[in-house]
Amino acid sequence: MSSPSGKIRVTQIGSPIGRIKSQRATLVGLGLKKMHSSRVLEDTPATRGMAEKISHLVRLEEVGEGSGS
Repeated sequence: MSSPSGKIRVTQIGSPIGRIKSQRATLVGLGLKKMHSSRVLEDTPATRGMAEKISHLVRLEEVGEGSGS
């Protein structure tokens, strides 16, 4: 389930407008503030769980070796 590099890129693809408070808080917890913003995060069960909770608002990509942060 986790990538060999230990990093994932989380990109916001949906708007938090009209979403429940916990979904908006999860976006903030992942460090996403604006549409199409991205963060490269450690691939941990906690990060994956947060991303799965709002899977309709974010896109996940595994980051390979040598990719920027």
